[in-house]
Amino acid sequence: MMIGKSPLLLPSRLFLLVAAGLLGACVSVKPEPAQLSFDLPENFANAVSGQTTPADEWWQSFGDEQLNHFVVAALERNPALIQAIARSRIAEAQARLNRADQLPQAGLSVGGTRQRQKMMGMPGMMPGGATDGSVGAGADVAVEDGGETPLATEAILFNNYNASLDISWELDLWGRLSALSASARANYLASNEQLRAMRQSVAAQVVQMYFEIVHARAQLELSERTVTALTEMARQINNRVDVGIASPADGMLANANLASASAGLEQRREALERSLRQLDVIMGEYPAGALQTADILPEVPAAPAAGVPAELLARRPDVRAAELGLRSAGYQLGAAKRSFLPSLSLSGSVGYSGYQWSDLFNSSNQIWSIAGQVLQPIFQGGRLIAQVDIAEGQRDEALHAYAEMALQAMAEVESALVVESLLVRREAALETAASSAESAVQISLNRYLQGIDPFLNVLESQQRALDGRSAHITAQHARLENRVALHLALGGGFENTPPSETSSAPSADAALTSSISHE
Repeated sequence: MMIGKSPLLLPSRLFLLVAAGLLGACVSVKPEPAQLSFDLPENFANAVSGQTTPADEWWQSFGDEQLNHFVVAALERNPALIQAIARSRIAEAQARLNRADQLPQAGLSVGGTRQRQKMMGMPGMMPGGATDGSVGAGADVAVEDGGETPLATEAILFNNYNASLDISWELDLWGRLSALSASARANYLASNEQLRAMRQSVAAQVVQMYFEIVHARAQLELSERTVTALTEMARQINNRVDVGIASPADGMLANANLASASAGLEQRREALERSLRQLDVIMGEYPAGALQTADILPEVPAAPAAGVPAELLARRPDVRAAELGLRSAGYQLGAAKRSFLPSLSLSGSVGYSGYQWSDLFNSSNQIWSIAGQVLQPIFQGGRLIAQVDIAEGQRDEALHAYAEMALQAMAEVESALVVESLLVRREAALETAASSAESAVQISLNRYLQGIDPFLNVLESQQRALDGRSAHITAQHARLENRVALHLALGGGFENTPPSETSSAPSADAALTSSISHE
């Protein structure tokens, strides 16, 4: 029973697939190039004009030598990156493995056997390889003259040695093996792009985590200053309460405000300790939390030129990997369609066989064989049609995955560009708010000491000053994070980095990579 397909459609479907395979055999197995379902604009919105070639070491633009050291260390020891290098080497080996299927396969075999058999025949009619020339106990001896001549039964031991060179080869008449090899090569190139994307991601993770640590240190320093100031204020208020100048409630509020600030200080310490250990893990080191960083956030450098959207698709490694995945799926579909066509296999063997090892390589013991086989699939229970359907589904999935990746890449760049100007205005507004709130703290305190305003006004101004300065520091950090996100979105860096510095592949693989690149 067929599910989803009428049995009456099978013969016509099979005929069309065979016909398509025959026609496709006359042309290249290269699939159609990827086509996007949406139009690319000529330029990015809110982008800095000009062409761009993002620098390999864009993190150096922040001017922090300690940060540069951390990035280099992470690129050497990050566990996830080392795994990606291993995956790239596996994909390269798989490409060479598929390529080997197109070549003749040869093997040399040398063997020997020792057998014991019972043979019916005349005495002495033993194989030339009998080792002892003796007959078994109780064997009958043939009679030469007159009367009845019984057959002799003999138990003999003999050896057989052979040495041969065996060769087999499936001729790639229709390009099926070539398509499979091209698919594996495309997967190898995709793994290289994924490795480059992993390097970019690791560098960005280090920079982001480094700035997160600096941000945590700045917030911690702000909390320490706040606790120091509130400690002094609580002391003064409690002194006023002791002499009866201030209400006991004011002293309680001052103590509560100090305790709340002290709790916030410990929370800042917790965030710092967690970030330090997370950076250790990214760098492939034991999470001791002893790394040293700067104490203040750096200035945000000038924004890089974003280029044009078309350049981005050709530069982003994740987009390029998705496109190569689409090419691989196209090759797989071509190979599945060519499975309906006949296959031609050749095999041959040449060698020697004899009963004595010393005489094995005599010309009289030479043997050889050659054979050919043509196999035309006729009925396989719908297996080949199902394989085509699977390949078509995988090709369609890869096509939409590529389109989704391209859209995501565009969204990341556009978002980083438009958020840049928003964060600049946000930081400026928060700086004004923080400065005004900090100025209001002393004014409100003086008015309280003069008995003009209640102590609640002092507490409110203090909280606003703390929140305002903390928000301003966070806004500075957000601008730096957005700048890292922009560099990552533009897909820059590691263009000339070898796929695997730790790869021990032979130099002959350079030809493989070259053939992939020009596929």
